[in-house]
Amino acid sequence: MRKTSDGPDQTQLDRVVADARRARADRDQGYRERALKLYPWICGRCAREFDRANVHELTVHHKNHNHDDNPADGSNWELLCLYCHDNEHQRQVELHVPVAGEGSGQAQATHSPFADLAALLKRKP
Repeated sequence: MRKTSDGPDQTQLDRVVADARRARADRDQGYRERALKLYPWICGRCAREFDRANVHELTVHHKNHNHDDNPADGSNWELLCLYCHDNEHQRQVELHVPVAGEGSGQAQATHSPFADLAALLKRKP
């Protein structure tokens, strides 16, 4: 920003302010801002309440996990705190991970480390 002897360049300051206002308007049109206006600031899972000081910890979760599905009525959204949101996504990851030996093509473990434990415990030193 160029500074003249009278102060900063006024046209550049006007441009910066206009850009900031335009960016805020764009964010307000985003699904997060719309969801925060539609729903109370309470986590849908743990019921933790939020205010302006900590609303940044409140996230918008897409119920069908499709981030492009953003209906105007918010029917695909729920507000979740960071912890519940992470938990929800972790549950989805674990749901789609095959368990070893259940049609995954991986061999099951055959070693049993405690197989002879009873015999070892009966042995006297």
